[in-house]
Amino acid sequence: MEKYLQILKKYWGFDGFRSMQDQIVRSIGEGKDTLGLLPTGGGKSITFQVPAMAQEGICLVVTPLVALMKDQVANLRKKNVKAMAVYSGLSRREISIAYDNCIYGDYKFLYLSPERLSNDLFLDKLVHFKVSMIVVDEAHCISQWGYDFRPSYLKIAELRKVLPDVPVLALTATATPQIVEDIQERLLFSQKNVVRKSFERENLAYIVRQTDDKLNQLVKIVKSIDGCAVVFVRNRKKTKEYALWLQDSGITTHYYHAGLSNELKDRRQKEWMNDQVQVMVCTNAFGMGIDKPDVRLVVHMDAPDSIEAYFQEAGRAGRDGKKAYAVLLWSANDKTRLKKNVTVSFPEKEVIFRVYNALGNFFQLATGHGEEMVYDFDMVQFCRAYHFNLLTVFNSLKILQRAGYIEYSEEANLPSRVHFLVQKIELYHFQVKNEQFNSFIKLLLRSYTGFFTEYVVINEQVLAQRANVAVDLVYKYLNKLNHLKVIHYIPGKRTPLIQYIRPREELRLLRLPNEVYRDRKKQYEQRIKAVIDYAEFSHVCRSRFLLHYFGQKNTKDCGQCDVCIEKKKRGLDSKQADEIENKLKEILSSPRSYPEIENMIGVPEKKWLDVFNWLADNDIIYPDTEERWQLK
Repeated sequence: MEKYLQILKKYWGFDGFRSMQDQIVRSIGEGKDTLGLLPTGGGKSITFQVPAMAQEGICLVVTPLVALMKDQVANLRKKNVKAMAVYSGLSRREISIAYDNCIYGDYKFLYLSPERLSNDLFLDKLVHFKVSMIVVDEAHCISQWGYDFRPSYLKIAELRKVLPDVPVLALTATATPQIVEDIQERLLFSQKNVVRKSFERENLAYIVRQTDDKLNQLVKIVKSIDGCAVVFVRNRKKTKEYALWLQDSGITTHYYHAGLSNELKDRRQKEWMNDQVQVMVCTNAFGMGIDKPDVRLVVHMDAPDSIEAYFQEAGRAGRDGKKAYAVLLWSANDKTRLKKNVTVSFPEKEVIFRVYNALGNFFQLATGHGEEMVYDFDMVQFCRAYHFNLLTVFNSLKILQRAGYIEYSEEANLPSRVHFLVQKIELYHFQVKNEQFNSFIKLLLRSYTGFFTEYVVINEQVLAQRANVAVDLVYKYLNKLNHLKVIHYIPGKRTPLIQYIRPREELRLLRLPNEVYRDRKKQYEQRIKAVIDYAEFSHVCRSRFLLHYFGQKNTKDCGQCDVCIEKKKRGLDSKQADEIENKLKEILSSPRSYPEIENMIGVPEKKWLDVFNWLADNDIIYPDTEERWQLK
């Protein structure tokens, strides 16, 4: 472990690993296929970045999160570690140069979306890569039982056949026991190997507040907390609305969503990270890669549609180990909305097929063509042209993506990029002959590095400020040099993208497999039920409910959630609850009727009934056909 600790200290400045990180690092470092289960904030990236730095060759990182791969590549490059990311929106030439750099340029990390794995260009280049390890981030996406199943993840198994001796590290923050087994099977693990950290967060108090006046309740909760907070809401419009409400109540607040400019998002994030504002009201677009340890409060104004999503977002509180709170504001409207989400999230198949057909017509794409083609996608214009509902189109695209027809990037923030097409000596001769471009070329070369080997992200605004000229003049120079074939300039853009994974199909040939539609709809209904149960069960410790959902059976009441606090008021403490639970399990080792239990338990009914209901609700005990209860 000594070499890993040296790398950890040199590049990250840490003297030691967090809990369980060292076990994952040791396991994958020894060449063992490994599944690492670490909760949000557990430091998953360290577990592959450190061992990859200690080995020869390049680490392939498969992740569906473009924002996260960009963020990790930027952070690695700040540490002078060579890293590259390939994702939708890049030109074929950019991607080809990126792969060549990974072959010849001593790069340590290549981040890829899973859809890239079956691309011909990637497969052609792959045989020339010297791969040290394969990392599968968000590994739950490979399981059809997972809340975010993506069929493209199944292609990783094919990658293993090409690289049979390369170990795989699969990472996720949330996985039920069924998904843990499924991940290892689908990734062709040579043998089962799971390193897991308990999902229990002893410093985090989970609270559910039943209220129809969420805004005033929010103000009251935020004012009661000494420290910074994150408030998650369902849509962009509400981020601004709720932020203004908090500001009017004297609370410093920013709002954040994917539709804001990069500059504004960066500034607001920085001010919140530096405690210049107390509260960030945001959609789930906020938080990827954000590691602020001292968040004291996370509030959900609207319940997410899965326990997995709630657990990840709530887990952003209290990463420093100090007391923190995760609060869900709940009303009858939330239950109605969640149940309605089932029909909204799964439009009828005929509707999905109509959306697919209209999409091809919208792009004027002929049947049998379009594979690997990428199109800018204006969803509002599309909906107006074909008279679709926005949500219907959005959810149809997600299902078509899972079925492997398209890839939909909801908000692609593609910065401007420049690559020099001439070599240094040719550039020198060009500058001598074209004095009018000399100063601008020198500005480019002073401001950024790497132009001759790869596409480099630039910022026209920054260049204009450094040259003390109008930004329009910068655009003019860039476009002129592009026209003269001195550089290849790709202007930045912010737009959703549609990429065809396979050629456009005839309508009659479209299929939505059961694992993509019917089975997922059923699983979605079950996840919705679990969220409703979490919010409405008044006799089950919140922490215990969450831990049991993720397969941790031997749990105890946390003593600090709203349910536990209410139990204490009724005179039933955590120790008593554990004693009653053990007694009930002992009694029910043989089938017993309700009167028999009552006679044998020796505790007043108002105390043991809460524990009994918890065991029943979580399928630890069950009744037979004669209404006798027993252990499962």
